[in-house]
Amino acid sequence: MEEDTDVTSYTKGLNGLSHEHKPLEEITNGHSTYKPVLNGVAIGHNGRDHTSSGVPLRSLPISTLKQNGLLQTLAAGGNHPEPAEEKDNAELEKAKLEWEALENTQPVVTEDSNPTPLISFNEALQYFQTTDLGDLLKNIQPTIRRTGLAAITHFLFGPPRLHKELLEERDLVFAIAQCHVDNSQTVHMRVLQTIYKRLIRCRLDCPRYGAHWENIGFQGTDPATDLRGTGFLGLMHALYFVMDPEILPLARDIYKLSQHPTQ
Repeated sequence: MEEDTDVTSYTKGLNGLSHEHKPLEEITNGHSTYKPVLNGVAIGHNGRDHTSSGVPLRSLPISTLKQNGLLQTLAAGGNHPEPAEEKDNAELEKAKLEWEALENTQPVVTEDSNPTPLISFNEALQYFQTTDLGDLLKNIQPTIRRTGLAAITHFLFGPPRLHKELLEERDLVFAIAQCHVDNSQTVHMRVLQTIYKRLIRCRLDCPRYGAHWENIGFQGTDPATDLRGTGFLGLMHALYFVMDPEILPLARDIYKLSQHPTQ
């Protein structure tokens, strides 16, 4: 009785590894007894070695993987971040930029835990009306002295004269324009803090000097240096701008527009 001869062929496959091929499969009760072979070891569907009583299949040596270029392929693939990782990095960078921008616009918390109360325009005006501004009134020149033909022309064709009851208010406006910011005056500091808080919408006091003043329109770190032409009168205009309920939304819109990167 002749025995069946099982013909097995070996071919060299990819990466230099040998593959075993069997042309025929033994069929028993309708099931295939064919077992795939890798490197001369038969493995089952669960990746375990059936020739060694369930012992797991040994991994290939690192030298073999290196020789066949598998390690290089894996290393090259690991250098490229996944799309999800790139998205997370982009969101993290965006959040970082937003926090940096927020830190530039928010006031620095001072040591004083009691915030300076806001001051209204009428309260600030009353302060100047009740303060002795004699030294400042000496330096103002509310009118221009005219002589000769210029005086006659102005009298005939010039604007009407100001009423006497308004002369005191006129002089007060010129005197306020001669007044400079005084750090020792509580009202002066309250006016500065009120302008900043109303625009930024914060309750905490900001430092007297700092780059935060540039965020609301001043040219430097000290608002007093921008008042050379109009003096405290310029701050009085800004105070009215932020304390009037009808004008305040416009003031905040202007501030918001000034923070736009292309403006």
